[in-house]
Amino acid sequence: MDNQRIASFEEFWPYYLSEHRSPASRRLHFLGTTGWLASLAGSLVVNPVGFGAALAGFGGLMAHGVKKGESDGPRLAHIAGMLGLPALASPLLFPAGVVFAYACAWVGHFAVENNRPATFEYPLWSLAGDLKMWSHMVRGRLWNGDPLEELGLEDPSLVPDAEAPASTIHA
Repeated sequence: MDNQRIASFEEFWPYYLSEHRSPASRRLHFLGTTGWLASLAGSLVVNPVGFGAALAGFGGLMAHGVKKGESDGPRLAHIAGMLGLPALASPLLFPAGVVFAYACAWVGHFAVENNRPATFEYPLWSLAGDLKMWSHMVRGRLWNGDPLEELGLEDPSLVPDAEAPASTIHA
């Protein structure tokens, strides 16, 4: 197996969904992301100016990082800024929301799906994928069944090994 990485978020999205086949896992992700979003709202209430500015920085770093892509590796400087700026402006609520979100998601991966979270290799695309999945769920989609089938996407594990990035090949 070579170490070829996924080249774009458009290629990553079906892979992300394939790692969230279980409705229970997706529900845990939804719970965690909702808790994280609540921590953002609470942080804005407590410190509207400082946290608002930090959140703008978070959004700018995320947009730039996702656009630049993670095909050549994680954007660690982006991630440091995305965590550091809001944590400085909201040292209790924001980190608590991050911990809650990851706790829920990782229970979904390690206890339900029995797989390794994609965030270890593709942290920005994983966050973007989680927010995209959450947006589908808040609109009533992806609560049951196979998410790839529901959205009409090709299963990346069915791509021949020679063509699939190493991270999408399943044993």
